[in-house]
Amino acid sequence: MSPERRVLRLARPYLGRLLLAGVLAAGTELAGLALMATATWLLITAAGQPPVAALTVAIVSVRALAIGRGVLRYTERLAGHDAVLRIITEVRARAFATLAGRREQARSGDALSRLVSDVDAVQDLLLRVLVPGAAASAVGVLALAGATAISLPAALALAGGLLVAGVALPAAATALTRRTADRVAPLRAALAADAIDLTHGAADLAAFGATGTALDAASGRARELAALERRLAAAGWAVDAAGVLIAGATSAAVVAAALSASVDGVLVGVLAVGTLAAVEASLALVTAARQHTELRTGLRRVADLLDPPPLEDRSGDTPTALRDVTVRYRPGGPPALDGVSLELPPGHRIGIVGPSGAGKSTLLRVLAESAAPSAVGGLLADAHVFHATVRENLALGRAGATDDDLAAACATAGLLDWVREQPDGWDTVVGEDGGQLSGGQRQRLALARAVLLDPAVLVLDEPTEGLDPSAADRVLAAVVASARATVVLVTHRLRGLADFDHVVVLDNGRVVQQGRHAELVEAPGWYRDQWLAQETAERGYLSAA
Repeated sequence: MSPERRVLRLARPYLGRLLLAGVLAAGTELAGLALMATATWLLITAAGQPPVAALTVAIVSVRALAIGRGVLRYTERLAGHDAVLRIITEVRARAFATLAGRREQARSGDALSRLVSDVDAVQDLLLRVLVPGAAASAVGVLALAGATAISLPAALALAGGLLVAGVALPAAATALTRRTADRVAPLRAALAADAIDLTHGAADLAAFGATGTALDAASGRARELAALERRLAAAGWAVDAAGVLIAGATSAAVVAAALSASVDGVLVGVLAVGTLAAVEASLALVTAARQHTELRTGLRRVADLLDPPPLEDRSGDTPTALRDVTVRYRPGGPPALDGVSLELPPGHRIGIVGPSGAGKSTLLRVLAESAAPSAVGGLLADAHVFHATVRENLALGRAGATDDDLAAACATAGLLDWVREQPDGWDTVVGEDGGQLSGGQRQRLALARAVLLDPAVLVLDEPTEGLDPSAADRVLAAVVASARATVVLVTHRLRGLADFDHVVVLDNGRVVQQGRHAELVEAPGWYRDQWLAQETAERGYLSAA
């Protein structure tokens, strides 16, 4: 099935609104054509100084058509945008649901490009291709019928011009732009990814000395994209210029045919001006063809997200170990992870600790990306809170969760009392990136979503950051106790690891210590030193309290 058909299946509930928009668009163009023809007849006839009464109907018609054209255009835009905005809301929701399960895309600028630029291609397909294309076709047929009523030879000349303007020229426009247009959407996605990497990853790029390389790569893609868009603009200019010449040539041919058929001089003028309006309306098919060519790649990228494959039994994708993992952020650069291995027995609690920059978060990302989306999930360092309600943010963890499920997850994360205190409860809007929440509340919300997900391996990156020490211990204990499968926790707070099955200490991307908590606090090394420092600070905090 073509991408267009897959997208248009979502338009079926709004087909009536789209048909109304098409009829109104055709009415707008017909009103314009009738306005030009009537005004021409009025001017030519008035030059002969007939009685004013003979011109009254034409004068009123010109006024009515001028007003009606504006009203029809407004109502067409209103109906069309109403239908299209409803459709792309459904498209964007489905695309987001699919991307949420594709970690390799959901964490990149490609996801942003798909959800914004590519989904907008659906809007353009409906508003700039289908509706104006259908309207132009209808106007062409009716214009031919009107010309036939006046003069058959003139109608034949008009038919030839309309075929060139509405069939041959769109085909030429498609051929001129297809190859270039197919490269634009992927380049825009790559450039969006570059922009995100350069802004959000500026510190990491600087740390690894890769800022210049990243900037050069992004600049190269930007130059290539600009060159492609200039090429598309030049092709569009050439096609538009050809359209103007075709309109003039068709009008001249119609006038010559009408004169040869001894048509009345007033009607010859009406045919000439009406031909210009009819051919201009048919040139909307050229614009539609160019737009469709430029949208094809974006539509394919959207269509791939509308019908995700059915869920399969992916139990075999649940990881049981990582072996000799090495990660470098740039070729030849220092490793973020260097030969790290990690056992993941089912049901075990595993802690990952170490100084800042040791590779802890990188290890979690490798684990999260090594298995099926349904097998591994949790709260990573960049967990996003959306400008939506508490319920909608939690539902990302498990679609169809009941209020009891939400309450259980929030109780585990220590957020339930706060939700119940809000006037809107589960429908409380949390603001852009959780801006209406405190740091601790935002973290609890993201943690509740991870608990609700209930994957086979729950990965948590500093899940209690922003909470005071006593609350952090309570929340972490509740989350670990509620987990039914393997838990992998990155934390700086060692007290919560006392009952864990295994603790791994990373430093400079390598495993430098590992064992149970009780063993590590007795052995010389980073873990013991950090434990003693935290216990001393904890006693000082309690004394001050």
